[in-house]
Amino acid sequence: MLQLNQFYIGEAVNFMKENIPDNFVDLIITSPPYDDLRKYNGFIFDYQNMFKELYRVTKDGGVVVWVVGDKTDKGSETLSSFKHALYAKKIGFNVHDTMIWEKTGMLPTQDRYYNIFEYMFVLSKGKPKTMNFICDHKTVNGGKIQKKDNCINKGKHEYGDGSFIRNEYSRRTNIWRIHVGKNKETKKHPAPFPEQLAQDHIITWSNEGDIVLDPMCGSGTTCKMAYLNKRNFISIDMSEEYINDICIPRLNTYGWEQNQKLVIKECL
Repeated sequence: MLQLNQFYIGEAVNFMKENIPDNFVDLIITSPPYDDLRKYNGFIFDYQNMFKELYRVTKDGGVVVWVVGDKTDKGSETLSSFKHALYAKKIGFNVHDTMIWEKTGMLPTQDRYYNIFEYMFVLSKGKPKTMNFICDHKTVNGGKIQKKDNCINKGKHEYGDGSFIRNEYSRRTNIWRIHVGKNKETKKHPAPFPEQLAQDHIITWSNEGDIVLDPMCGSGTTCKMAYLNKRNFISIDMSEEYINDICIPRLNTYGWEQNQKLVIKECL
């Protein structure tokens, strides 16, 4: 039986088919393999069946945040990111927003401008039911002081609870400047999420008590930030090493072991 706030080892599409009911998840935040730029134990990614399952398990009004980049092959970008977004739209998702993650670091190239961004496609099943837009302090570099514009959930375009001053805070744009995700907790993973990226999407597209899924959880950043922000999480990855060596130790630091320690291993 599916349990919340647990780690599951297995292939995500089959696991979702067998274990997650229809219309069950409020928010999905994940990042697929970027073409074949990195090897994940020989795994070949089937984005079409992945999207079909994500659509099925997402609640009406739920959101999928799909963070993706492209490989350059023989001088041309693959545009796999757009293929993913267009297929998601084809099977029923709305492309609610095409956001940009601007990295505070660059990938040097010899024949084009330095690459410092990735796409964050915000896909919704109907109109998003939750939109807690973050307002950043204008005077703080990088938006380190944040408040939520709670009124957006009510469909109003006015300042919410009076917790910030009109000239002091402003709603951020859809380009987020965030440092890359590598830290001492995630050094064993080749491409970890930044914690701020995961947390800010969790704050924006979900509420406390909601269910957040990462079907390719990798280093477990989405699950950690869901747990710390009082959301329930479901974590799936086919790598037993990532789950046992990275994800569990990360959450144990914050008390998960005392409350929920259970790893369920599925057949790959």
